[in-house]
Amino acid sequence: MNSKERFERFSWAVLAYNLLVIVWGAFVRATGSGAGCGAHWPLCNGEVVPQSPSVQTLIELTHRATSGIAIVLVVIQLVWAFRIFEKGNRTRMLASMTMVFMLLEAAVGAAIVLLRHVAYDPSAARAVWISIHLINTFLLVAALTLTPWSVRHGHERAPHRELNPALLVGALLVLATGVAGAITALGDTLFPAASLAEGMAADLSPTAHFLVRLRVIHPLIAVLTTLYLLGLAGFVAQTRRGTFVRPLSIALAGLLLSQIAVGLLNLWWLAPVSMQLVHLLFADFVWIAFVIFADVSRRSERMVPIASTSREAH
Repeated sequence: MNSKERFERFSWAVLAYNLLVIVWGAFVRATGSGAGCGAHWPLCNGEVVPQSPSVQTLIELTHRATSGIAIVLVVIQLVWAFRIFEKGNRTRMLASMTMVFMLLEAAVGAAIVLLRHVAYDPSAARAVWISIHLINTFLLVAALTLTPWSVRHGHERAPHRELNPALLVGALLVLATGVAGAITALGDTLFPAASLAEGMAADLSPTAHFLVRLRVIHPLIAVLTTLYLLGLAGFVAQTRRGTFVRPLSIALAGLLLSQIAVGLLNLWWLAPVSMQLVHLLFADFVWIAFVIFADVSRRSERMVPIASTSREAH
């Protein structure tokens, strides 16, 4: 195994590890443990090692520790990429982007803690900050995904191509769905419903908290995004030529339908913490599949229609 193959395996492992960190971060939010270290960062309640920490403090400390390890892994990835790939190489560029998004992730996380937008804070500012956090997390996951993918499945040099509008719309829809999902999860945590009927009545009540009334938006955007991406995947599978085009189209469609099923179960079971985490993990899987699908679609050749070929023959 050469150095590039080892780098590729290491980078896939870094992606997998970061997914675990992301899910644990959602567990911190869902259990109200974000204030476990108070409004202190990077210290915890003003101490390096808290004495007699509470359960919430241990949960928050674990998240900070695993996030710190994630940063170290991305630094190793970046240094390694600069050692084995020449200047201008796409993998090297993507490793650099990963480092940028990782630093932004840490900065946003620190800001949320220092501004006290944690635990049971129901403010609009918190909704804005978690939306920013979600968008940056997805961009980080995209960079983490494309870094190892580009080792074997990308041009040696960074491409200079126009962005496909259909793929851009798809990306924006997935991000919008993720943001709506993050706000919905926050509302479920802060304002849990005793029953499905009670939750739906609260969603439509003009006197309910805005986080509760916003919950109805997420399933609507999710259905719209799923229909759009299913259509896009089908269109690309029929019009693009490439080894991975059809398998990726099928994989993306399967994950989209699975995510809808998970979302319905999450709704039916009144969003227990375990299902919130599974729902988030599937959202990450959908995003990863879309990112690779978009990269392959953008680089694959367009198939010539049979009718056009016949006309040229005459």
